[in-house]
Amino acid sequence: MILAITLLSVAVANAQNYPPARRYGPQPRYVQKQKQHDPHGDFYKPKFGIVGGVNIANLVNVNNTNFTTNTKVGMNIGGSLDIPIIFPLAFEGEVLYSQKGYSALTASGSFNQRNNFIDVPLLAKIRLAPAFNLVVGPQISFLMSTQNTYQNGFSISSQTIYDHDAQGYTKTLLGGVVGLGIDLSPNVELRGRYTLDLQDNDAGNTTYPAYRNQVWQVGLGFKF
Repeated sequence: MILAITLLSVAVANAQNYPPARRYGPQPRYVQKQKQHDPHGDFYKPKFGIVGGVNIANLVNVNNTNFTTNTKVGMNIGGSLDIPIIFPLAFEGEVLYSQKGYSALTASGSFNQRNNFIDVPLLAKIRLAPAFNLVVGPQISFLMSTQNTYQNGFSISSQTIYDHDAQGYTKTLLGGVVGLGIDLSPNVELRGRYTLDLQDNDAGNTTYPAYRNQVWQVGLGFKF
């Protein structure tokens, strides 16, 4: 009897020292949710996107009192790629068709100029809060074409001079971008940006003064 009691006591003590048996099969839901929980959401998922919006363009650094400009509305559309680096920093690269330009009042009369660019922003994207992002970085712009539309007051000879001189515009420009994004959903972003050329679009002629493009952009991005 004493031997049996002793053996039983040893068995109970050993049982208490062993870890609980592993359970097979489905785990409780709260355990599954804990494993699936990501404190950074889908931050570390690379995303392709389609982006587009409105450009409100004008000029800065126009050092000519006889050349007064106002804004011109255009569009931007293209693709994007978000590549996470380390939270909260990611890289965002884009390729955009972007319409810029201005309306001008000159000594020869009034006209509108439309400049069509391919913009390539290379941006650092910083997540400030779960639904807010800051973007900042350089942008390379490639001038594809320029079109002038003249109002009453421009002589044919003046139009010929302005059209010819516009062909001397700098074809590649370095600029900068700063902006904010608001995530309306995991796949839709509201974007607001300001872009500015960091070098003059100087045609080296007597009709156009040296200037820099500036653009306010508002649009949407659809990420996948």
